[in-house]
Amino acid sequence: MKIVVTGGLGFIGSHTVVELLNEGFEVIVIDNLSNSSETVLDGIEKITGKRPFFENIDLRDKLLVQDFFVKHSDIDGIIHFAASKAVGESVENPLLYYENNLNSLVYLLQEITKLPHANFIFSSSCTVYGQAEKMPIDENASVQKAMSPYGNTKQIGEEIILDVANVSNLNSILLRYFNPIGAHPTSEIGELPLGVPQNLVPFITQTAMGLRKELSVFGNDYPTADGTCVRDYIHVVDLAKAHVISLKRLLEKQNIEKVEVFNLGTGKGSSVLEVINAFEKVSGQKLPYKFVNRREGDVIEAYASTEKANNVLGWKSKLTLEDALDSAWKWEQKIRS
Repeated sequence: MKIVVTGGLGFIGSHTVVELLNEGFEVIVIDNLSNSSETVLDGIEKITGKRPFFENIDLRDKLLVQDFFVKHSDIDGIIHFAASKAVGESVENPLLYYENNLNSLVYLLQEITKLPHANFIFSSSCTVYGQAEKMPIDENASVQKAMSPYGNTKQIGEEIILDVANVSNLNSILLRYFNPIGAHPTSEIGELPLGVPQNLVPFITQTAMGLRKELSVFGNDYPTADGTCVRDYIHVVDLAKAHVISLKRLLEKQNIEKVEVFNLGTGKGSSVLEVINAFEKVSGQKLPYKFVNRREGDVIEAYASTEKANNVLGWKSKLTLEDALDSAWKWEQKIRS
């Protein structure tokens, strides 16, 4: 079966491409390389022994999207990762985010709904819940007003998909991730942030390598056990496997509704200090860090209820926080060697 993965050379996309190839799918990657590198194809090939077909396309170009679907009219499904995802940047440049994250989605949906099989997996985010009223967060938690243009594009994206599914052959699964971290155990692919990392773990590994002077911990006065923010950190390989299971659910017509929603996390919250301590343990490195003021837009805590993903989707996270940090550290060492 032929599956399109947009943003397939990015962090989560590349790990999902590996899992799809290992399951025997034919994969076409679309990526405009704005936040990735073509060398990721080499890593994918080293792991799987297969090289996915690659198209360098900017999905904001409607004509290029149309041409792609003329050329590939036998597609069985799309996993859509391609989107800008830095919260801070979205606040500074909202129009870039609305154009990139929403136009590309609209153009893809316009084309896939013309095909016999309109199976669509959407990369969403737990940011849609804002600061949820109770933990753990399940899929029935109310969607709060977005705290950033990035979060808003995920909310609007979900609404677009629901509206389109109501009037077309579209079947979709919306996957709301918590905090993906780690790298492939082979160290052939991993997270490659451009410039200063926006996420905790790449900042930790870069600090441990000496690329950053020290780690800034945003706030130590939150109402949590140690005063730092709590998040649900999920290994990227577990997350990638969830996409393949979701895709198969649509391909085998097992979905109960035309649009289904699943939270993807471990069900366990870890504070920033707990992550730092776990990293020091697996790496044997002492990590320099300092407490600074809280960061705008950060929620106090967010961790998933995994009940629906476990019972309905048949997926469960298997890898630990230590597994993820160990793999991220080995990847950092490899790319700096």
